[in-house]
This record gives sequence, C-alpha cells and structure tokens, in this order.
Amino acid sequence: MLNWIKLSVAPPLAAHMIRLLGRTMRLSTVGGETVDELYRQGRQIIIAFWHGRQLMMPLAYRGQQAAILISQHRDGEIIARIMGYFGFQSIRGSSTRGGLRATRQLLKAGRNGGDLVVTPDGPKGPACTVQSGVIYLAKMTGLPIIPLTFACSKKKSLRVGIASRFPIPVG
Repeated sequence: MLNWIKLSVAPPLAAHMIRLLGRTMRLSTVGGETVDELYRQGRQIIIAFWHGRQLMMPLAYRGQQAAILISQHRDGEIIARIMGYFGFQSIRGSSTRGGLRATRQLLKAGRNGGDLVVTPDGPKGPACTVQSGVIYLAKMTGLPIIPLTFACSKKKSLRVGIASRFPIPVG
C-alpha cells in the first residue's frame, strides 16, 4: 500500500504542489537572453543544475522538449513520474548504475531535437563539483551547456513566527 501511494498518489500531488508553490513566488530570470537567443536560432541545449536545486526546475524550463537524466534509485522513480507531469521525458541511469545505456539514450534524445537536462555533480558527489559526464555529452552532441539554478529569499513569513524558505503572500 505504501509503495502504491509513493508511485501513484505522491507524483501528481507533488507536481500540483510545485505548481502551487510557484504561484506564491515572484519569479524572475537572470541571464535568460542567452537561452532565448539559442532557441531563436533553432538550437538545443544541455541544462545543468546541481542536485540540491531540483525542486523548482520544472518551472524554470523555457524550451519545448527535454529529456532529463534521473537515477535508477527507487526515489528516482518518484521523481521521474513527477517530471512526467511537466512534460519531461525521463532517462534512467547514473554513473553508478545504467550509465552507458542512459548516455546512449541521452545522445539519441539530443539527435531527435530535444534539450538534455542533467545534474553534473553526479549521485556520489562531491556536491557542486562538475563530473565528466556532462562534458562528454556536450562533446558528443555539440550542444552548449547552460547552467541553471534556482534560489529564493524570504520576503514575508507567517506572522506567528514560523520561518519559511519560500515567500508566503500575507494579505
């Protein structure tokens, strides 16, 4: 029963919560002109973001079609299903499990006209340190690597003294 909840109930609920959370924020983009220009030229990109910055990434994506690399770990299945609600194709694998097959699938997705989305710090880390996989993808596809991140600051919080990492609209 718990597994069914994790795989069937949690993903649509999580996707809804991400969208809802996004509506409570004032989103602004810095450096989007470069990405927009690449898209105007009909180019694809490789989007690279750190593992710890993934929550709001679906709302930050500006393209039309993307394949995202997600680990084969059991939590990866939940993440893959959540990303499906945002239109992402999931490719399962990592440097520790299923990496060769996943790399082939990413290369194919890149040849078929989609953007590629990866976390360059890999599952084993070290955190926020680029590993060679994203460089290999760029070399093999000729696609530029575009770093993407998400950050927020607390502008307002609930008046009862509960702190929040996200801005909460206060009437």
